Amino acid sequence: MNQTQTPLNILLADDDIDDRFFFDKALKEITVASNLVTVSNGELLMKYLTEQLKQLPDILFLDLSMPRKTGFECLAEIKDNEQLKDLPVIIFTTSFTRGIDFEDNLKKTFSRMGAEGYIRKPGDFEELKEVIHQTLLKMINRNNPVEPQTNLP
Repeated sequence: MNQTQTPLNILLADDDIDDRFFFDKALKEITVASNLVTVSNGELLMKYLTEQLKQLPDILFLDLSMPRKTGFECLAEIKDNEQLKDLPVIIFTTSFTRGIDFEDNLKKTFSRMGAEGYIRKPGDFEELKEVIHQTLLKMINRNNPVEPQTNLP
């Protein structure tokens, strides 16, 4: 059952090769049409975005713990850049061992910085597919709101 829509252009910034592999595999198994580009560190991410200003991705999944430039630094740069600030960014990271309160505070911080969402990378592939699928459906619905139904003849 494939949903018919223009494919979403997705950018994944993650230094972990396994995480990139499983993200790509999950995308291929869900019903949202998409094209995926990946970058492996924050410097490459910012270079890619600068070179693609005329054709930015529809959504960026951003890992926090990357070499050369962290996801936190990249998010700040993206949201401070007039040409990039409207790019939807989903923080996509492993859980923090400092506890749920620490993670909740991070979520609030990222939201204030302009991130659209925060996803803790699930360890289970089926959960990964579901969380990616639900996130993409939210983006599609946000960009294509359904017209209200009326009962007029």
